[in-house]
Amino acid sequence: MKRKAEKPVRAAEALHLHGQAHDAVDPKGSDIIVPGGMFTYRVVVRSERIYVVQITYLGF
Repeated sequence: MKRKAEKPVRAAEALHLHGQAHDAVDPKGSDIIVPGGMFTYRVVVRSERIYVVQITYLGF
């Protein structure tokens, strides 16, 4: 999961160089499929954070 979460972090860093100065709407989060489940994340540019808001374990 950690490696999968690094991808949106790198993308957000590249797109929003000056996060605290951001005054537009935050970009849409997404779901990322991982073995055995998935997780949902949200990007909050002004706080320079990506939050995992849900982890779903499917048991396989």
